[in-house]
Amino acid sequence: MTGEIAPKPPLRRYHAARWDEPLLFELSQPGQRGILPPALEPGLAADAADELPAALRRERPAALPELAQNAVLRHYLRLSQENLGADLNIDIGQGTCTMKYSPKVNDRLVAGHKLAALHPRQDDETAQGVLEILWRLERMLAEISGMDRVSLQPGAGSAAIWTNVAMIRAYHESRGEGHRDQVITTIFSHPSNAACAKTAGYEVITLYPDADGYPDLDALKAAVSDRTAALLITNPEDTGIFNPRIAEFVEAVHAVGGLACYDQANANGVLGITRARDAGFDLCHFNLHKTFSTPHACGGPAAGACGVSAELVPFLPRPTVEFDGERYFLDDDRPESVGKVRPFTGVAPNLVRAYSWIASLGAEGLREVAEIAVLNNNYLMTQMLKIRGISAPYAKGRRRIEQVRYSWEELAEETGVHSEDLGHRAADYGVHYWTSHHPYVVPEPATLEPTESYSKRDLDEYVAIMNAVAEEAYADPETVRTAPHRSSVHLNKEETLDDAGAWAVTWRAYRRKNAER
Repeated sequence: MTGEIAPKPPLRRYHAARWDEPLLFELSQPGQRGILPPALEPGLAADAADELPAALRRERPAALPELAQNAVLRHYLRLSQENLGADLNIDIGQGTCTMKYSPKVNDRLVAGHKLAALHPRQDDETAQGVLEILWRLERMLAEISGMDRVSLQPGAGSAAIWTNVAMIRAYHESRGEGHRDQVITTIFSHPSNAACAKTAGYEVITLYPDADGYPDLDALKAAVSDRTAALLITNPEDTGIFNPRIAEFVEAVHAVGGLACYDQANANGVLGITRARDAGFDLCHFNLHKTFSTPHACGGPAAGACGVSAELVPFLPRPTVEFDGERYFLDDDRPESVGKVRPFTGVAPNLVRAYSWIASLGAEGLREVAEIAVLNNNYLMTQMLKIRGISAPYAKGRRRIEQVRYSWEELAEETGVHSEDLGHRAADYGVHYWTSHHPYVVPEPATLEPTESYSKRDLDEYVAIMNAVAEEAYADPETVRTAPHRSSVHLNKEETLDDAGAWAVTWRAYRRKNAER
């Protein structure tokens, strides 16, 4: 033996497990038990249902699955092996979502009984620890954004945008300006800005970029009026391009009496470098499950945070977390508040995780996070643009912040392989890839966002995989078009997306989907 290690193959030999795992209900066997509950003490009701009104009692016991412990364990472990999660792959392909490594010590913090056993309705005096954490986290985020107060109540980024829209409406109505019925946004801002404003009943005006990819300032000045309620804008936008004239956008909206709201979903590249208030914004929001490293958790539960200037503090959701110098408490006596936007005070475990992440890094660490994220992104862009068939539209030759929206238009025209096909094939190499938000203003898009979590080795491996997939598209396009081949599942049947009976998980969802036809 020479003691040498065999060389690593050029690309990782990935192949997902496939178990064809049935549902728990299908695995159920009568009489199987995972645990044996203790017998009731003498004198207690034989059946707790006896204490319920007759109208609330089941006619028959719930048809729960009956399985032994090892059967349950095997079931969930098998499902986990079929999943390509953030702890398993290089997931920089989830652009605009800022997927990053979440330190496992944070999971230990929130798994302990001191937080896990808390009940949201228990007395404030018995929850001083978590209230202090929330109070301190609010002030950290206020310092990071430059805002005067922060609410941690929203359950996610879109919920935070909705909260800001609600506060914008309340502010204008308090001033007798309820006629302001228009919200302005940009096509490359996060789509939830337009969606939330539209859901709230506002007319949405969308600005498109100029030839260099920047939001058009002249178009904004032509759009503002006494009907303007607010500007909702992401910066850097989902293209990764930072608008250097953002303060002028804010000034143009303020000049007609509107408010400026900063969507900071893409804040990972500007932490400690610039702040929402420094550009004159009145409101902002963060996605704590993006920028501040709380888990995405398969789409939820997430955590959002809304920051506001002093003028808008009265309209914050209630209750707010307050401190009188001796004790922390929840203040529900807020007559101008927009009310609750979710139950209680927010997603406590994720808020504690965000607090831990910020506290462990400190101010200098947060700035270093941004600097490394920007460095990673621009290195990745340099390497990706060497691949045949790809381009980075707009701002040609200029740096981006923390992500880039690429285009495979040239490859698609030359091979017939589309961006979505490339993503399916990337799954065969064990990495994630995402196209972009609709509408596809950038043709054949791909949005990649490396955070500070990834090393140069990770980035080089991802580029090698994307280069291999692109070369396959030129040499053997059918292999790419029919991918994935080594994943646990093949392609989704898109026709079922319009079949309410196939995907609706509740009767309400089924009826709503059918009503739209």
